[in-house]
Amino acid sequence: MANVSRALRRLTVPPACLIPHLRLLSAATIRSFHSTHSRRTDGVFRELTSMRVRTPWVEALRKQQAEGSDPHKASGKQEIPPDRDLTPKRMADSYHSVILPLAQDPWLLDTYLNSSGHIRLGTIFMDLDALSGVIAYKHTGDDVTTVTASCDRIIIQHPLDEICDLELSGKVTYATGRSSLEITMQVAKAPKKGEQIKKEDVLINCAFTMVSLDPGTKKPVPVNPLITETAEEQHLYDLGRKSSSIRKQRNLTALIKHTPNDLESDLIHAFWQRQLAYHDPHNSVRQPANVHYMDATVLRSATIMQPQNRNRHHFMIFGGFLLKQTFELAFTCAAAFAHARPTFVSLDPSTFQNPVPVGSILYLTATVVYTDPPLIAPPEGEGDGAETAAAAAAAEGEQGQAQTNGNEKEKEKEKEHDSPYTRIQVRVDSKVRDVEHGHSKPTGQFNYTFTVEKNIRVMPRTYQEMMYYLDARRRSEQIKENVREDGLGLSPKVAEDSLTE
Repeated sequence: MANVSRALRRLTVPPACLIPHLRLLSAATIRSFHSTHSRRTDGVFRELTSMRVRTPWVEALRKQQAEGSDPHKASGKQEIPPDRDLTPKRMADSYHSVILPLAQDPWLLDTYLNSSGHIRLGTIFMDLDALSGVIAYKHTGDDVTTVTASCDRIIIQHPLDEICDLELSGKVTYATGRSSLEITMQVAKAPKKGEQIKKEDVLINCAFTMVSLDPGTKKPVPVNPLITETAEEQHLYDLGRKSSSIRKQRNLTALIKHTPNDLESDLIHAFWQRQLAYHDPHNSVRQPANVHYMDATVLRSATIMQPQNRNRHHFMIFGGFLLKQTFELAFTCAAAFAHARPTFVSLDPSTFQNPVPVGSILYLTATVVYTDPPLIAPPEGEGDGAETAAAAAAAEGEQGQAQTNGNEKEKEKEKEHDSPYTRIQVRVDSKVRDVEHGHSKPTGQFNYTFTVEKNIRVMPRTYQEMMYYLDARRRSEQIKENVREDGLGLSPKVAEDSLTE
């Protein structure tokens, strides 16, 4: 009917033979039509999308073509005003929150649900990244270009037991005045009017690190330092300082720069010996059915980057889309490895190395790099650092307390080995190529942890896989230490009951 109408409209003067038919068609099509406001989004709540994308793509593209500039390269001309105000700011200055009315708007909820009726965590991650951008610009102002440098953590803190409105909120919690700032956010059940969010209503706790750049030179620029006014704010600031210190230490000791330490080398040797035993016909040790080689877990995808997922600067993809894509591939990888439905535990420290241009081809590679409990226990004497800590404490006259802490950790290890659950860490590496596939560059590494109610183990066998395994093991131990200290996270059984996936 629509095609007929368009064809008829092209006729300037209808032939006489068509006039009776036109009258009949007109009478048949005079109907009272109305349309509802579109509720569909690109996976990001519209209130956040409007803050992220302010100019239609066609206008941004035409402007760039008229100027003849390459949006992917630095102009070299400084665009930051020399008299930019860098007065210290309060945490409250950057606070921002939005209500996601999932219980009120079934069409909005439709864009957040998966096939089993669970809320897709990938879409929530997109919202969180969009929110972090809003918060960052409230702190830095619009003169700078602020990009996501890393996602330090996303942890499920309490399960979601019903479909309800969600409140996403956050603020800048760490900024020294240099180019980077840490943003802490949470997702919680939206409280009733006049009430405060309860601790048990917090679904997600997370932290992002953003970096501010000069739009012209693409070089880091200073941001307003942060001042604290209460004990709670000082605690958040100290957590940010601790995270910054851990990131720096991790970079200094990264396996890409240094060889494994002695105890890690012993672990590599133990894996090599186990491989030989599996293949030795005269050895009674055989590869168990629940042990899988790392190269057999690899899953890949390739996607063209479209302008609908651009950031506010138009020609690069915004970080939340990458989080969504990598999360869903990691989930699929864990499910294929375990032949079971995985439960998300956390996004562990992950980095955005290079921007992803609109129009490029994004390649993602997901690999199961670590399972806990591990296939091979740490060499004798390593533990998780308890012995080293005990020695240091003894030197300070605190040997008794160190021994108590060591015993508690040993008990926790015993519980982990008795548990029917396995923690699976999936590493997703991303890179981009141009459409002609002439150039390629890495764009990020994302690390996700899931649990499955299954006894299953991964085993590396090449040197590169050993490095992946050791890197993931270090990250796993650090995360478990942080969980013990901060009291975040929840048991696998409780996590299974959450209406998120």
